[in-house]
Amino acid sequence: MNLSGLKPPAGQKKARKRIGRGMGSGHGKTSTRGSKGQRAGTGFSQKRGFEGGQMPLHRRLPKRGFTNIFKREYAIINLGRLEKLEGDVFNLDRLMELGVVKKPGEGLKVLGAGELTRKITVEAHQFSKSAVEKIQKAGGAAQVVGA
Repeated sequence: MNLSGLKPPAGQKKARKRIGRGMGSGHGKTSTRGSKGQRAGTGFSQKRGFEGGQMPLHRRLPKRGFTNIFKREYAIINLGRLEKLEGDVFNLDRLMELGVVKKPGEGLKVLGAGELTRKITVEAHQFSKSAVEKIQKAGGAAQVVGA
């Protein structure tokens, strides 16, 4: 197979319509704007979503749901992920250093998904019940930081 011989499928590439390039082009004179009217004149610009005075779609559709302005976003990690990491003491700074957590958010929350076979110490802002049980069962410690 020769890479230099590759071509797109027939009909995929289509030339851009060039308007306002003289009468011979087929799109001269009014340049596809028609004659007269709000949109025909020079300097015409239109807001996003404008539908010619008809109520725009984004205003016709009902609003749904609720946004809690007090919601707290935590950096989340599962025990199965901590099992694979090197070391036995984990906190938010250490996990960011390892590149496991990208955005710290309001703090670190540890969830109980996965198995834990070794003794580790975890310092986090929140723990799920199953995570605490699994850490303690393995002989480790779950310490809550900054209450």
